Amino acid sequence: MSNLVRRTLTGIFLVILVIAAVITGQPYFALLFLFFTIIGLYEFYSLVEKAGISPNKVAGLFAGIVLFVTNALVAMNRMDLEWLLINFVSIFIIFLLELYRDDPNPFTNIAFTFFGLLYVAVPFSLLNYFPNPAFIPGVYHTSLLLGFFILVWVNETGAFLVGSAIGRHTLFRRVSPKKTWEGAIGGALLAFISALIIARFYVHFSLRDWLVITSMVVVFGSYGDLFESMFKRSVNAKDSGTILPGHGGVLDRFDGVFMAAPFVFVYLLMAY
Repeated sequence: MSNLVRRTLTGIFLVILVIAAVITGQPYFALLFLFFTIIGLYEFYSLVEKAGISPNKVAGLFAGIVLFVTNALVAMNRMDLEWLLINFVSIFIIFLLELYRDDPNPFTNIAFTFFGLLYVAVPFSLLNYFPNPAFIPGVYHTSLLLGFFILVWVNETGAFLVGSAIGRHTLFRRVSPKKTWEGAIGGALLAFISALIIARFYVHFSLRDWLVITSMVVVFGSYGDLFESMFKRSVNAKDSGTILPGHGGVLDRFDGVFMAAPFVFVYLLMAY
């Protein structure tokens, strides 16, 4: 089986899985992305180890799970907002545990353990708030989550297809020599066309909202892709993992989400 076929089949399976989790209900979406959070953190810490750094995997995974679960429960109105403060406790445990590790670079280890949480666990945790940005009890709009993922997928797929077909001018040669301006522009155009279609069906949010969200997805999603390429290049790794045949790992597949989700979340808080 060729890599393109594996990539296509895996992509279709992942799309169906995410859409099914969103439609089925918020608890199912949270469970799926808790799984992705755990795998993504494990991949991140494993890549960092390739650079000779020793992040505290156990403490980082524990803090990431607590961070995601508390945010998911708050987003579902099953836990008061004050419970988010428990994350300060789980995070500072990392400082304490490093005291008992005999390693010559303790603060480097702490820094990369924290960075894994910031890069993976925080964006995935924020996705829990997308169906109800106004924090209204009992509200769960699947439209924003589905629309957000559709825009990310269209932007990334469009950039790949257009770039493969007509790409000539490198977007960021030092970081990712295969990504082109033609691909980036093609992905952006397809994403904005998709936003116009989405706005006709998902009327809970205005066309202006969808266009703003699309702009963030196009810009910061593309930066997320470049950042992850820079990260892998710095540790001489081709893929972040092998859990997704043809795509690599969770970090490879959700790199655009990691960077775009926080910006969309802030916009939603300000708009609603």
